[in-house]
Amino acid sequence: MTEKSKLYTKRGDDGTTSLVSGNRVHKSDLRIDLYGDLDELNSLIGFCLSSINASEIKTFLHQIQKDLFVMGSNMACEEEERSKFKLPQLEETSISFIENMIDKLDEQLPALTSFILPGGSEVSSRLHLCRTYTRKLERKLSNFDKNIEAAPEFYIKYLNRLSDFFFVAARYVNFLDKIEETKWP
Repeated sequence: MTEKSKLYTKRGDDGTTSLVSGNRVHKSDLRIDLYGDLDELNSLIGFCLSSINASEIKTFLHQIQKDLFVMGSNMACEEEERSKFKLPQLEETSISFIENMIDKLDEQLPALTSFILPGGSEVSSRLHLCRTYTRKLERKLSNFDKNIEAAPEFYIKYLNRLSDFFFVAARYVNFLDKIEETKWP
């Protein structure tokens, strides 16, 4: 009978971690920060999923979580090594998938006539947290793309669209729960 291996390896005790290629980098590397942020967004989505009742949004968010894993695996690999490891890739259809869901939810909502403050139901507030976190991640990835290496194709556009989805979804769950939006000013 084979013995179960331990979860901890202790290899990162020196402040470094391995990329998909096997190369070791410091844990403060922007690449590590980015795929850590993708993981954090995925966890925030899981937090939303724990209290969302709308089955269509749940199914949609499960697909988003899978896309974020694809993105994280690619960020954990140097640009020149990605094809070698045959990592799954984000397709442009993933962006259309988000746009279609945005349109579907938005057509059921009243027209937006002013800015609204984040909040409402707990689920809506969680979705707004996902929205703002996605925007922060988009800014970091844009910085990485501009100053370090090209971001994988479609990633910045995907995050831009995803944050739009979270905004509409937050409005939508408040609408379903008949919670009035707080307008600003």
